[in-house]
Amino acid sequence: MQRILVTGGAGFIGSNIVNDIADKGHYRAVISDVFGKTEKWRNVCKHQIFEIIAPEDTFYWLESNAEKLHAVVHMGAISSTTETDVDLFLENNFSFSKQLWHWCTEKQKPFIYASSAATYGDGSNGFDDDMSNNYLNRLHPMNAYGWSKQLFDQFVATTIERKDKAPPQWAGLKFFNVYGPNEYHKEDQKSVAAQIYPHAAAGRPVKLFRSLNPDYADGGQKRDFVYVKDCVKVVSWLLNNPSVSGLFNLGTGEARTFNDLAKAVFNAVGKEPKITYIDMPEQIKQKYQYITEARMDRLRIAGYREPFTSLEDGVRDYVKNYLSKDDPYY
Repeated sequence: MQRILVTGGAGFIGSNIVNDIADKGHYRAVISDVFGKTEKWRNVCKHQIFEIIAPEDTFYWLESNAEKLHAVVHMGAISSTTETDVDLFLENNFSFSKQLWHWCTEKQKPFIYASSAATYGDGSNGFDDDMSNNYLNRLHPMNAYGWSKQLFDQFVATTIERKDKAPPQWAGLKFFNVYGPNEYHKEDQKSVAAQIYPHAAAGRPVKLFRSLNPDYADGGQKRDFVYVKDCVKVVSWLLNNPSVSGLFNLGTGEARTFNDLAKAVFNAVGKEPKITYIDMPEQIKQKYQYITEARMDRLRIAGYREPFTSLEDGVRDYVKNYLSKDDPYY
């Protein structure tokens, strides 16, 4: 049976992809990740994982298993938007990604990778998954994480524009605000839904940021919240449609307010919404996005037909089947 290697396969989105692969049984799931002293092992412990390798052994493993490999799904990255070591971003999110791209090109293996909506910066140039360098070069990420993802998108775009050799299938996914099971190890980088759930469940007020933009009310800042199960469906669809390549947004196409999100969490736990507003920390005021909304045309044109889960339905499933359980892992 062929293998699929998922880098970052014990992380949030990566573990959901790995578990889906393992459960379907068409391929053997292989993880490349660092576990350390975290609880990330719980993200994958309910599923049959064929092999787990350390990131530094990735290329040795790839060379040893090239004939048995179906595809590389590259979800591994330094993803903290508050990380200040730019060299870490460049090494993990840019250089390592290029090395994987070159390997998949040489061996002619499909390559699916995680980009990010952070590449869009403040959104002043739109949220269009146009992969031309003419468009990409106009984007100005607001943190080093977004910049490192932007660098790799530009590398891919240049490779394709020059008609240089590339993997037989390649797809970059610009994830928007993903929420759902297995994000618990992310601590203060967890989704707002996960962070406010304990307070809503206890009937306590939840805290959202005040707005510093007159166009948005307090808590009226908007995000394109996408349920992680929808992200898994898109990756699975790509793996089953090898003729599809491109850079694609992965959101729902509809921006919703943080107030909407909080109300959805309260409704899911059967409590009346209680929301208070606090000032933004100084370090994020100048880098704050007031709206993100994915343009989803290109993924639809490419042939993806599945509906995306509404905010209310996604939050309800997350709360009822995971957050409220003694064992919240998928």
